Amino acid sequence: MYKSQEIKTNCDVPALWLEHKKELRLFILKRVKDEELADDILQDVLMKIYNFCISKSGVRNVRSWLFKIAQNTIADYYRKQSKFVSQDALPDIAQEDENLAYKEATLFILPMIGFLPEKYALPLKLSDIDNVKQDEIARQLNLTLSAAKSRIQRARQLLKNEFITCCHIETDPQGNIISFDIKDSCEPLQELKKDLQK
Repeated sequence: MYKSQEIKTNCDVPALWLEHKKELRLFILKRVKDEELADDILQDVLMKIYNFCISKSGVRNVRSWLFKIAQNTIADYYRKQSKFVSQDALPDIAQEDENLAYKEATLFILPMIGFLPEKYALPLKLSDIDNVKQDEIARQLNLTLSAAKSRIQRARQLLKNEFITCCHIETDPQGNIISFDIKDSCEPLQELKKDLQK
């Protein structure tokens, strides 16, 4: 578990804004498809960032955090509009971009599956990555359906343990992931992270 003092303050709002404003605006505009509305929501995002930075010490993964704020602000706007518009007419923001930090985490799922013993790694990859049906997995691996299901469930638990061992995850009060990072102690994933950032 990380100690709170290890999380450095990174709330230099003007610098964050200069670096991410354009990308955040494009992200918002793609979802609301209205220039003026995108600018209004962008201003709300800026205010939320300022308010957060006044009250907190910072976050570990700034980019994921910024886009999570933008996503929530768009969702808030549509929730308010739902009083006047049919729910069916509103874009499903949560469905479209369910969790940016989660998407970032998925880059490391395959390598972490590779940490598992092969008898668990293979059925899990077939099931959850390749979307092969469980009865087909059982046939391919010469297992009973019950054994295949059991191995997949066990593999998911082992993978969850790998995430806990190797990753630091921050969540908002609703339990949504707002930040994902690799722990310094997890050298194989730290190496992969460096490769992905090149």
